[in-house]
Formats: sequence, structure tokens, C-alpha cells
Amino acid sequence: MNYVIEKGVVYLVLCEASFAKKLAFAYLEDLQAEFHEQHGKKVPTVSRPYSFIEFDTYIQKTKKSYIDSRARRNLGSINTELQDVQRIMVANIEEASNLSSLSKKYRSDAKYLNTRSTYAKLAAGGVFFIMLIVYVRFWWL
Repeated sequence: MNYVIEKGVVYLVLCEASFAKKLAFAYLEDLQAEFHEQHGKKVPTVSRPYSFIEFDTYIQKTKKSYIDSRARRNLGSINTELQDVQRIMVANIEEASNLSSLSKKYRSDAKYLNTRSTYAKLAAGGVFFIMLIVYVRFWWL
């Protein structure tokens, strides 16, 4: 027996012990989401039993999809695919983080090289100016 209580409504499912609990709770969550979407605002105003009997068709349709072994396998393969996608996304996030740190390092290295280049140009200009003064001082006078 598995159950979920949500927004004043109890969703209950009885299933065999071999039935996976994750699937049972997934079934209950599907029912809860659909019921809340269709009848969520009507729940506090209900005055007679079986007011939502038309919801039974959705319950039966959903029950068939969860009981069907192919659907279970499909859910398993979808879960595997989602895990693969999650793994890829985590790797992409880590790579993006690595790229961010590399771009920061590149920016600081570029600033360092630009500063060094500026100093080299100033030093070359200074050496040229000093050589000009020495030349003018000793050879022209």
C-alpha cells in the first residue's frame, strides 16, 4: 500500500510486493497532478460522494500504462536516457566552468603581455633618447 496526501486529497494505490515503489509513487504523482489540474478548485465545495467519478477513466488509462510491462521497460529506458543526458549536462557544466577559469587566466596573461610590451617600447625609446643625448654631447660638441 502506497499513498500520497496532497492539498486535502489522499491518493492511494494497492499493488503487489514485486511492483516497484518508485513506479507506484510515480503513478500516484501522475494521478495527483492530473486530478489537481482537472478538479483542484472543486475539492473544498464537494457535498456528495463520488463527485469526481468521471476521473475514473483517467485512473484506468494511467493504470494500464503502468501495469503494462512494455511501459515499465520504456520507463526504464527513458530513465537511462535521462541519466545519460544528466551525465552529459554535468560534464558540459564542468567544461564551461573550466573554460571560464581558462578565459580569466587568458585575460590576465594578455594584460601582463600588454604591460610588458608597453614597458619594452618605453625602454627602447628611453635607450634611443639616451643614445641621442650621448651622441650629441660627445660628437657634436
